[in-house]
Amino acid sequence: MTEALFPSSSPSRTMEVDQSNFMEQVVEASRNTPVLVEFWAASSASCKKLSPVLEKLVQTTEGRVKLVRLDVTANRPLVSQLVQMGLPIQSIPVVVAFWQGQVRDLLQGVQPESGIRAFIEQLLKDSGQAMPVAEQLKMADSALKEGELAEATNLYAAVLESEPEHPAGWAGLIRCMIAMDDPEGAEEAASQVPESIGGEPLITSALSSLKLYQEGRDSAGRIDEIRQKLEQSPDDAALQTELAKALNGTGQREEAAQRLLDIIARDREGAGQAARAELLKFFEAWGMADPATLAARRKLSSLLFS
Repeated sequence: MTEALFPSSSPSRTMEVDQSNFMEQVVEASRNTPVLVEFWAASSASCKKLSPVLEKLVQTTEGRVKLVRLDVTANRPLVSQLVQMGLPIQSIPVVVAFWQGQVRDLLQGVQPESGIRAFIEQLLKDSGQAMPVAEQLKMADSALKEGELAEATNLYAAVLESEPEHPAGWAGLIRCMIAMDDPEGAEEAASQVPESIGGEPLITSALSSLKLYQEGRDSAGRIDEIRQKLEQSPDDAALQTELAKALNGTGQREEAAQRLLDIIARDREGAGQAARAELLKFFEAWGMADPATLAARRKLSSLLFS
């Protein structure tokens, strides 16, 4: 079981330091590049959990941060010296950040990936750097997908701080505001998009999502009224479409899509064409990987090719 959890087939690529090279590889090296020292022991299960996550995140900095490891069991005299100097490394794992020859910060115990990432980002900030934009975008997109909206917003903002005309940064920020049901924030972000990138596909897609969100939000308060009208005219495509927009505005994506699919099923031409166009707007707004999009696309394909 232990071997399955901690496979030996993936050896660490992190440099090992000891008494002989600690000053050179940590203290002196940190005068130019921030250095993280992972204090660990091969017998510690907690260290084995932390090490691969730490190594992965440091690799995403593309050389902006250096990571080394010190085996506390094999280097007891050095550990004792460091403890006497005030480093709280009696219990492991501990990660100590060095910058310009001094201890800058430390991380104790096993932490969630988000906590380790924040620790590294702060070290980069302290040294006048930032995570690579590509990595920030990757993390932001993942956070948005997982519903971690505050984190996603901060990451997209960090992208724009580095590259003020990055289309993915602005598009992501607008989508975050939409997901947080913050129309004023979404409109504010949209108004600040640089004119030079206004025609970029990512921007136009995000703006389409914002328009759809605003339409749905405006209609959301009339859902009961629209349903009552549909009881009298159940085949009214215009009312069905209006209800679909209202349902989408309240986050009821599956039912919103189904309303439009029902129109298409009854009439592939005419009203069905308009419903299909509206459904495609939904897909664009939700994202092609969204579960509601995938489910509705399968149903649409069945209707069109049956």
